[in-house]
Parts: sequence; C-alpha cells; structure tokens
Amino acid sequence: MPENDDKVMTSWERFLGGSEFGSDALRRLVDDSWRRCLGHSVDPQRAQAPPPMREDSLHSLRDDCRELLEASQPVMASARELLAETGTVMVLTDGAGVILNLEGDPRLRDAAANIHLLSGATWSEMECGTNAIGTAIEIGQPVQIHSAEHFCSGIKRWSCSANVIRDPYDGAILGAVDVSGLSDTFNRHSLALVVATADRIENRLAQQEMDFRLRLLDHCMDRLSGSSTDGVIVFDRRGRAVKANGAATDALIDLQRERGDVSGADLSGLRLNWRKEAQLPDRLPPWMRREWLEPIVTDGERLGIVLRLPARRAAPSRPLGPDTGAKAAGGDDAFSRIIGEAPSLRHAIGRARQLAKSRAPVLLLGETGVGKDVFAQCLHTGSAGRDGAFVALNCGGFSRELLTSELFGYAEGAFTGARRGGMIGKIEAADGGTLFLDEIGEMPKDLQPHFLRVLESGEVYRIGETRPRKVNFRLVAATNRDLRREVEEGRFRMDLFYRVAVTSIAIPALRERAADIPYLAEHLVQELAKRQGLLPRRLSPRAIEVLQAYAWPGNVRELRNVIEGMLLVAEGEELSEADVPDEIWTAPDSGIVPLVAPPGAAEPMRGLTGMENAERLALLRAMQAHRGNVTAVARDLGIAKSTVYAKLRRFGLEGVVEGVRKFQI
Repeated sequence: MPENDDKVMTSWERFLGGSEFGSDALRRLVDDSWRRCLGHSVDPQRAQAPPPMREDSLHSLRDDCRELLEASQPVMASARELLAETGTVMVLTDGAGVILNLEGDPRLRDAAANIHLLSGATWSEMECGTNAIGTAIEIGQPVQIHSAEHFCSGIKRWSCSANVIRDPYDGAILGAVDVSGLSDTFNRHSLALVVATADRIENRLAQQEMDFRLRLLDHCMDRLSGSSTDGVIVFDRRGRAVKANGAATDALIDLQRERGDVSGADLSGLRLNWRKEAQLPDRLPPWMRREWLEPIVTDGERLGIVLRLPARRAAPSRPLGPDTGAKAAGGDDAFSRIIGEAPSLRHAIGRARQLAKSRAPVLLLGETGVGKDVFAQCLHTGSAGRDGAFVALNCGGFSRELLTSELFGYAEGAFTGARRGGMIGKIEAADGGTLFLDEIGEMPKDLQPHFLRVLESGEVYRIGETRPRKVNFRLVAATNRDLRREVEEGRFRMDLFYRVAVTSIAIPALRERAADIPYLAEHLVQELAKRQGLLPRRLSPRAIEVLQAYAWPGNVRELRNVIEGMLLVAEGEELSEADVPDEIWTAPDSGIVPLVAPPGAAEPMRGLTGMENAERLALLRAMQAHRGNVTAVARDLGIAKSTVYAKLRRFGLEGVVEGVRKFQI
C-alpha cells in the first residue's frame, strides 16, 4: 500500500490522460471505482467534499437515523478514548454517505475541516470520488483506500478504512463506519477495526429490532389469541408480516376468490409500504382497505400495524382508534356509526351528512379527542369520492422539511438521502378521494402559499420536479385552534383560511353532552372487552355517575383510555366506582361531590383502644381524601381492599360512602 504510492500516482495521471495503463500496484477495486467516477463526471481536481448541509436539515436527518445513532452511541463513545492519541477519527454515516457523527483525535480537527470531513457532509463516491466511505457503500464490502488511491487530488493526503452497516433483518445498507487519518497514520489493522465495529453496531441494531418485535407481539397478543373469527395479521414497523392468527389464511383465500387479485395466501410474502413517520402505509394492495388497519403505538412510539380481515366481507369493522366516538352500524348511512343523541351532536351530524354530498372543503372544529377523525372518515365514506383513498396527515407531527416531503412528495435525487425513484406525496395519494389534514393550524406559514396554490390550480409539483401533476381531491381539515384569531395575529394566511373553511362543522366537547356518556361508555366497555378477549362487563350506576360528573378535558379519547384501564384492573363482572382511576376522583374540575362524614364520625368511639381510635381516624381521613375510592384508600394505607371493608364495618364507618359495597367476611 504505502510502498506503491508512486506507481499508483503514475497510473492515476495516465488514467486521466486517457491512456490505457496497467500496474500490479493498482488494485481491481480501485480501478473499478476510478472508472465509475469518470462515468459520473466526478472532478478529479476536487479539493474537498461538498459543504455540510444546514443544521436544521442535519437535525432532521439525525432524527430519521435515530436508531442507528442509538445503536452506535456506545461504540462511538469508546472511539473517543481509543483514537484520542492516534491522529485518526472514527466516522459514522447514513446509507447515502452523509456524516452523522465523528469521534477521535481532536488534533485532526483542522485538517478534517479543510476537506469537509464534518457532520452533515456527503462522502458518497459520486460526490467525492474514490474514498473508503463512498466506495464501501457502493460495493457493499470493507474497503481500505490509501493516499494516491483516492480519485480526487485534494484527498490524496489521507488514508481511510470503512465498512458498511447492514440491517440485520433484510441486509439493506443503513450506513457506514470509517476510520480516517493523514497518510502517515496508515495501519493495516484499521480495516479489522471498522469490520469489528460494524459488527458490534449491527448486533445492537438486531437487539433493538428484537425488542421492538417482542413489544409489538406482547401488545397484540389479545388480538391474535381472541375468539374473533376475523383474520388478524401483525406487521412490524417496516411493513413485514410477523404474526397471524389461524383465521388469517382462510380470510386471504376468501378474498382471493372474491376479487381474484390476491397472489396466493402466503403470509410470509406479505409486505406493506410502511414508513415509521407515516400514519398508515402509502399504498395498499387492491384487496386491502384502509379501515382494516390499526397502527400500534405505545408511549408515542409506533411499533407496527394490525390488519384485521373481517370474517364477513359485507360489513368490515373499523378498529377503535384514539379519537373513536363511533360504532359500526347497519345501513348505508356512514354517520350511523356515531354514538350520541345530544342536540349539539345531532346538529353536527346533520350538517356533516348534508356536506358529504358535495366536494366542497370542510373545516372540522373541536377540542383534541372529540372525534374529528371519525367525522372526516364519515364525510369521505358518505361522499361521491368514497371509492378513492382516504389519506390522513397530521400537520403538527413533523418538522417543516418532513411535512413538505409528506405533502408534496419528491423526485429522485431531490436532496441528500432522497429515496430512489422518489416518493409520492399525500396530496397525490389522495387524488380521486379525500385528503384529511389534522391540526392544519400547525402548518408553517411559509408552506401555506404552496398548499394554497395546489388548491387553486389543481396541480402539485413534487420537490425537485418542474412538471406539474394534476390532482383532484376533497379537502377535509381539522383544528382545535381559533383560526380567525390565528389570521388576526399573523400566524395563518387569510386567503388559505377562506379556502379551507368554505364550510365548517363544530363538534361538541364531551362535557357538553354529558347525557351521552352512559351510552358511549357502555359501548366502549363492550367493544374494548371483546378486543381484550375479556368476558362481557357492565358499568355500575355509581360508576356511570362518577364518569358523568367528570369534565373530560381529553374528550372521547380520554374516556376510551379510562374505560380500557378499568377493564384491565377490574376483578368482577361489574365495573364499579372503585375501579375508576384516582385522577378522575381527584381532578380539580371534577363535579364529583366530596364525601362528608356523618356528624360526630371523627370523635373517638367508645369500646375502642386509643390505638384503634387513631386507626379509625386515619381510615376516615383516607376515605374522605380519596372520595370513597376503596382501591386508592387500600393503596394509600398499604392494606388489602378486603381489610378496608372489614375496618369500615368494625369502626362504624360504612355510611361514610354512599353506595360503597358491603364486604361480607
């Protein structure tokens, strides 16, 4: 290697001069790389990599590569110590050769900066010619490039070794790890170091993926093992089918017979175009319907998706989502799914039913959790465009750059890291159907005129393209903000406001229709019990009173979460007030009447010792503090619920809580 520098340099000069050359000193992989560089018109006189990307773009890229960075973090941290005095640095890149992080000898900082060996810079072969990072990614193998072997003259003072990091499940190249230094730091063992380092990172990625998969399967076990006749298939966060119940194969065969467009019932071959930042897959097979899909999210992290294939093709059911305030009902009226008889809700439904007949934009107004997505689905199902796709996007869930890509899509090569073949945007995906933009008030103001142009012209430009694409979709937008005030304060464009708010529907908060809570709660109990594979349950009258008295700031979404929690901890067939979570009882804005002890209840009781009277007073105060929630009292005092009931009886405090069940010893 170093001993051949002069011969390699002579070969490079002859190569650039157009002469055929031959030298035992020039390795085949270097020869092949030089020819690729020449074919891509790489400038051999280039002195450095292109300038690093902007900080906001780098932040977005690191967010996309979060798992790779997490897996490599301890490895890179050890490199800081290992390479501190060696005159070299260890570099981590993404699959396109963009540097995500580097650690090592700080004395190399200035020399590295001169050639843009910096975070955010691109070191692909197409940009920088032959170099260990770009060439390793190009050929998918470990590479050591020394001095004159580099294609670009400005990098020929360097020596580098790199190996690719692969996805442990499908072998796709996720990035590369490289050790670089000036030519005098050449060490044949550097190649072994990057190979071992890449293996360590891949092993950590495999463990991460296994943890994700175990969490996904644990979360979906009730769906897979339930008594439902529906076919259930669980896909991981990358769209791979990982588990199915016994009915899934039969359901697929049934679909094959009905539609004739399913290529067999091989579950292992099923794949969805599933991206972690998207709400649902971009495109579905023609036999699959979006309402059969349920994203699985825990602690704000998307683990995968569940496909439920209805046993009866004629009446597919939609799994309960976070905002669900609806049920599947018979008949052709899409809005018959929505539960409630409150006048304000019926008015909203009536208005939506009328607007569903047109293609005019609709703005849904309401607090978080009231069920705006359910109304949007119903508007789509009841419209003339119901045969098209229903495409949803939350404008508040992305950075400005990601939201732009999600909305408009992009062409191949539009920016560093762009997917091969480009990507279709949500606007295009909704062509012929409905585009639902949730939290539209969160759309960045500088992006608003571009979206307005789409609404006015019916054309969309992908990022990096100059050719418009015709689109025709029905827009349904939603917000929990006062958009008129946002316009007045300069955060939302007036012209866009009048475009998206041609018509509006105000969806009432749950506290404004408290009379509907018993019906909605009972429906959720039955649906969630079935979903969790539990026996049918019922709510006690007192529990319903408590739920009705609460203000429900999180609306239907919060009610659903509370009901599900009660089902999971309840012991009997009836969900009582004791199963209602503490936060409902103790909420400052709760309308639940505090418990009042009978006159004289706090006075010492005859026949009891001083210690027993002290115990009685502690129990009384705990009952009052927790408003009669026996479960909370037991937890607070560190005793069993059965002991609480026994002591209430012994100390004559049974009347403190109206409706508290008597415990028979």
